[in-house]
Amino acid sequence: MYLISRILIAIVIVEHFYFLWLEMFVWTTRGPKVFTHIPAALFKETKTMAANQGLYNGFLAAGLLWSFFIADVGWQRNVSTFFLACVIVAGLYGAYSVSKRIFFIQALPAILAMLMLFFI
Repeated sequence: MYLISRILIAIVIVEHFYFLWLEMFVWTTRGPKVFTHIPAALFKETKTMAANQGLYNGFLAAGLLWSFFIADVGWQRNVSTFFLACVIVAGLYGAYSVSKRIFFIQALPAILAMLMLFFI
């Protein structure tokens, strides 16, 4: 179970570093291809807002990555649990307020990782 939880957490880390890259660096070029429900004209106007969101996603990824370098298993679980909970809350809110797809892309992998943490 430990290995499965680490793999799932690694998936969440990769997703959130991808979100950081997408929202901070390629929002006006790649963003319209990913977020097809947003009118193309809005990407330039929302570039700063998207970069702010990307930064928050980067913090979530960094916190989860940090958990990989904590030697004490108890603290590793605590840090992972905190950052996964943040991802889950953000994913649930995004699914409620923006698109149900966000639940499957963001919240579900974090929920599965959190469940695996409880089996360690």
